[in-house]
Amino acid sequence: MSDDRWARRTAVLALTLPLLAACGDSGSPAPRSSPESTPTSEQPEPSGQPSAVEPTPDRETTTSPIADSPVVIASGLDAPWSVVFHGETPLVSERDSGRILVLDDDGSGEAAELVTVPDVRSGGEGGLLGLSVHEKHLYAYFTSGEDNRIVRYRLQGEGASVSVTGPETVLDGIPASGNHNGGRIAFGPDGMLYVTTGDASERDLSQDLDSLGGKILRLTPDGGIPADNPFEDSPVYSYGHRNPQGIAWAQDGTMYASEFGQNTWDELNVIVPGGNYGWPLVEGIAGDERFVDPVQQWEPDDASPSGITILGGSLWIANLRGQSLREVPLDDLGASTRHYAGELGRIRDAVVTPDGELWIVTNNTDGRGRPGPDDDRVLLVPLVPLG
Repeated sequence: MSDDRWARRTAVLALTLPLLAACGDSGSPAPRSSPESTPTSEQPEPSGQPSAVEPTPDRETTTSPIADSPVVIASGLDAPWSVVFHGETPLVSERDSGRILVLDDDGSGEAAELVTVPDVRSGGEGGLLGLSVHEKHLYAYFTSGEDNRIVRYRLQGEGASVSVTGPETVLDGIPASGNHNGGRIAFGPDGMLYVTTGDASERDLSQDLDSLGGKILRLTPDGGIPADNPFEDSPVYSYGHRNPQGIAWAQDGTMYASEFGQNTWDELNVIVPGGNYGWPLVEGIAGDERFVDPVQQWEPDDASPSGITILGGSLWIANLRGQSLREVPLDDLGASTRHYAGELGRIRDAVVTPDGELWIVTNNTDGRGRPGPDDDRVLLVPLVPLG
């Protein structure tokens, strides 16, 4: 590690909030239509229970934990979507190029290609999306010509010498379309692989337990079905989702997910096994005992939440149309603060580094933003200390 990099990291760590835990789009909304009055097939009662937290309207606060302007880690990226770490080595996916890059995070902004994922079909919201690393394997979620699927590569080496072999298919057959592909993948504290999938613009798929669309899935690292999943012989962990793109776990094991609504409400949800989150029968807080209500909701113009992470007692949510980094305190899930509103453009992902730093990823080159001369960028968010 260079002296300059060590000095920068030491200074930031002196400001950074303690790490509690961490484990990755709405464009123009579709025309609104009335939801069907009945689901597509008979459904069991939800096996999980909603969070004890009462859902409340969004209460924006003014206290800012941001210490200064963000620090550039990398720039000149092409529609970056997800950042993960192999050891201390940062890896980033580019949605449209299908490339996975190795970032040099010393501030030089340089990136080198690790691999181009074969069979990626980009277009609309599809392409190379989420990444995750687990036990020397790099997992990638992407849109092909037929479906969305997950593959994994074997990782060798670290830093500038990192390389991969593969890929091998972990799961395929996830519904795909130009919009609503989900795409976030992450390993939970139980060692299982969790996958967010969209409804692929076919609303009824979300309530159909025989479909992989509009769900959060739970798999073994090899793509098998865990024996303790809520539905027998099924990878479905929760259903009734429209287009979830962020998942994270708090230190107590509580699982959170962000979700794009249609015209009315985007959502922050506490995920329970077997829970039905209502789409397309309801959107946002419904007060209907058949469904698990979100703990917070926002108008899509103010949010469009994608990747999320947890650091220092708060959820950090990347907002696309809302063009901000949103903070939600875990001890007050009805409150939120928007940071950098309108300053950085669209923000796709938020991630905690192995050293406890908070990084965000802009997404102004995705076809819906207004790129600046250095876009897109990975940025470090300097935080003020507790106390």
